[in-house]
Amino acid sequence: MATLTKDSAGRSPFWICCYRAADGRRLKKSTKQTGRAQALEFCLTLERAEKMAQAGTLTETRARALLSEVLERATGESLPFHTTEGFLQNWLRGKQVAKSASTFKNYGAAVSQFLAHLGGRAKLGIAAINPKDISAFRDAEIASGKNPNSIRGRLEILRIPFNAARRQGILTTNPVEAVELPGITKDGSGEKTSRHPFSAEQVAALLRATTARENAKSVFNDENEWQGAILFSYYTGTRIGDTVNLAWSAIDLPAKLLTYRAQKTGKLVRVPLHPELEAYLLELSAPDSGKALVFPTLARYGTGTRTRRFATIMERAGVANAILSPSRGTKGRTVNAYSFHSLRHSFNSAMANAGVSQEIRKKLTGHTSDIMNSHYTHHEIEPLRAAINAIPSIGSAN
Repeated sequence: MATLTKDSAGRSPFWICCYRAADGRRLKKSTKQTGRAQALEFCLTLERAEKMAQAGTLTETRARALLSEVLERATGESLPFHTTEGFLQNWLRGKQVAKSASTFKNYGAAVSQFLAHLGGRAKLGIAAINPKDISAFRDAEIASGKNPNSIRGRLEILRIPFNAARRQGILTTNPVEAVELPGITKDGSGEKTSRHPFSAEQVAALLRATTARENAKSVFNDENEWQGAILFSYYTGTRIGDTVNLAWSAIDLPAKLLTYRAQKTGKLVRVPLHPELEAYLLELSAPDSGKALVFPTLARYGTGTRTRRFATIMERAGVANAILSPSRGTKGRTVNAYSFHSLRHSFNSAMANAGVSQEIRKKLTGHTSDIMNSHYTHHEIEPLRAAINAIPSIGSAN
């Protein structure tokens, strides 16, 4: 039976527990208690745990329950317990308000996929998750054919809540940090895969392709909206979602400014209008309401429909769309050299080629979060307007 003793030399004020371990050894352990009753309670709990371990009935849940009983009797507080599922879902709820809708969606996808992979282990305490679980998740994602860059993103997201658990004292280490991330996908030349920017000549070819005719009929009955969407992304750097959901209230023609809130980041972006884009807008009919969309037809399309139709436009424009990263497995995604997003690359690259500083380009693309919420004065807008006017005109490319 477990017994208590004290250090005969008087070096410690705490009671020492003498008990028999599951492997038969006689052990001594400080109870860190000066009161005999509390020390005995702790000592007997250790003995019960060792007996359960010897019988093979000691589980994580039962061990935690024993410790919680001791803590509650000693301090009046129970030992907090966090399942992996509970902790990650609670962390995710905290991000719903703090992050943009698209960022929250990415966080949610990473958490859901990881929990689905864990299966029953998601009900265990978060401390039970180890690097082996993370490695298994990574390997399963790779085996399913997902792009390594996407898998890296998922793991980098998971690193955040596990770091939060470590800061709160729930974990001593972050299991995600012990796992090697997948290599960055590279193309045949060894460069990281990234959308290629369209040249001004290619953009001009895209615009011409939207007016294609077959048997005296227009191939694209939404040709004017496609022309406008292409011009907008090329001259303002808007992403496809921001482009097709653009309301007229975002456009200030007298001030020659576009002001919109980026869906991906939730930040306010303000871009001066290029003269050619301004000319396009002046030719359109005035809307009845500022809430009206500039491209209502494109907004009604699903993502897949827009992707297919733009791919057809590129094909008719003679744009050779090489594959940068082929699809692998049932869940893989083929990454091509060009897509509608390439227009955003063109926007940034055209200014870089014209010598526009990176600081100015970041303001216009919305990559620097601090700047997006500020309201620019006249003196701040002028350098931006000069940068926009440095983008080659499609008219000259024609």
